[in-house]
Amino acid sequence: MANHPPVEAYDELDSTNAEARRRAEAGEAGPVWITARLQTAGKGRRGRTWSTQRGNLAATLLTLTDRPPAEAAQLSFVAALAACDLADTCLGAGAARLKWPNDVLIHGRKAVGILVESGTRPDGRLWLAVGVGVNLAHAPQDVERPATAFAEHMSGLPPEPLAALDVMATAFERWRKVWSTTGFAAIAAGWTERATGLGQRCEARLPNRSVSGVAEGMDADGALRLRLDDGGLERITAGDVFFGGRDAAGN
Repeated sequence: MANHPPVEAYDELDSTNAEARRRAEAGEAGPVWITARLQTAGKGRRGRTWSTQRGNLAATLLTLTDRPPAEAAQLSFVAALAACDLADTCLGAGAARLKWPNDVLIHGRKAVGILVESGTRPDGRLWLAVGVGVNLAHAPQDVERPATAFAEHMSGLPPEPLAALDVMATAFERWRKVWSTTGFAAIAAGWTERATGLGQRCEARLPNRSVSGVAEGMDADGALRLRLDDGGLERITAGDVFFGGRDAAGN
């Protein structure tokens, strides 16, 4: 028996998150992992496109929760830790680092994208689509930040997407149980242990302005604490973070 929800695998979908949304809006509850070998219209955070070629992993967990939206959003950090575990399994412990909020970097380059979407059902419960895209075999070239794939750091072949999903979904379930039984503090601690950029200068590009300072750490609700030059503290709850005045990946 697998230690995670069932997996439904497709050869091609427009987007695994879009499929999860369609099912949720039709009343399906999950939990189920939806995966496709090829995504024709994948998307990332803030409306960006996310390309999935054959050999890479595109998967979305459709599930329900009774938690309020702000707490439910913490599952994005659970997904980041699970993807980090997958990277460590394939590439060796410590190969992957996390950049706030949920980018998984390998040697400073983005290898995983995470997008959590949600909606309210007629019964008032929240459905969640936790989407994870992993560059196993291929890295996109036409992106604003340098990307990499697991294959670039392995002597052998990268894992098949379904095998990778089995590892990641098992890790996700393990972290999710920690989150549901002990709360977010344990997730925040696990994230901090693998975080990159803490104690470094960074620029946070928010929806309507940019602020600069030193990244101090993550608050109990997942916000990034940014110590400003005037000594004030800014809590970043949404936006993109860039370190060292260069690209966030350090390039």
